[in-house]
Amino acid sequence: MVTTIQIDEKTKILLDKLKVHHRETYNELLRRLVKVYQSNIGNEELVETLEILSSPATMREIAEALEEYESGKSKSLKQLRKDLGV
Repeated sequence: MVTTIQIDEKTKILLDKLKVHHRETYNELLRRLVKVYQSNIGNEELVETLEILSSPATMREIAEALEEYESGKSKSLKQLRKDLGV
């Protein structure tokens, strides 16, 4: 079954920009967009990761922690538990 939908000109222009090639149909384009949307539902972890990666301060802290670990300045989990009495 084929259905006609109405969209305004601005929406059509936006859709045209999202086509991977000029011969891609709007049906193909919309199906592709829906698949991408469905695959991203519930990906809070991905959003959190992107937020972390976009924070210069957080990335700097991660880099410093990695340097400490690699240089042997950090404590093992066993040592940390002992120090905390856990």
